[in-house]
Amino acid sequence: MRLATRVSCAVLSAALFSQLTACGTLFYPDRRGQIDGRIDPAVAALDAVGLLFYVIPGLIAFGVDFATGAIYLPDEKYSVAPEKLKDAVSEDGTVDKAKLKAILERETGRSLPLDDPRLLQRSGSLQQLASLGLRPEA
Repeated sequence: MRLATRVSCAVLSAALFSQLTACGTLFYPDRRGQIDGRIDPAVAALDAVGLLFYVIPGLIAFGVDFATGAIYLPDEKYSVAPEKLKDAVSEDGTVDKAKLKAILERETGRSLPLDDPRLLQRSGSLQQLASLGLRPEA
């Protein structure tokens, strides 16, 4: 009985480990939120391994990676210096989406869909406003 328990634990651990390694969302959390691009062959291969051994979890891994955008390779130029974004932030800390879209298009050369429902919006803190040289006003 003791050997059967060890074998079943080893098989279960191997199955769970292979599924954890088959998700690009865990390897590349900074890629989440991408909408399109070239598919990363390493992430696709790891998802395919999950698909090969365990069909349902493999499909879930592919679905999660495509839904979050973690399966796509990042572009060569995809970041903008915070100083250049000052024009898009008003005195009270609100962001003008039209100005932000224009700045991002000018700096990256891509038109980003800021009205996409998958876009994650986060509110900033007082320290972030102070680092941009803005005064918070209530």
